[in-house]
Amino acid sequence: MATITKKKSETKVDEILSKPFRLDLHNDDYNSFDWVITCLMKVCGHEQEQANQCAHLVHFKGICDVKYGDHETISTMKDKLESAGLSVTMEVN
Repeated sequence: MATITKKKSETKVDEILSKPFRLDLHNDDYNSFDWVITCLMKVCGHEQEQANQCAHLVHFKGICDVKYGDHETISTMKDKLESAGLSVTMEVN
């Protein structure tokens, strides 16, 4: 069983590393949880639960990585989330 878990972990790490850009969502004092969740679902393709978890992480930790991908994909998502009033940054992974 340890081998299966290790292989799954290695596959997930490889997947993340193959996507060189990261989209980080930052906490703010003016967007509601519902609005943040809606935006993450619409723009990033998150499921309800994933978007909810990200919103709570941002609230309690101040930042959460919400998506990984290529430059064009992450840049487009960043622009859309900023247009929706969210505070986001794009970082090299």
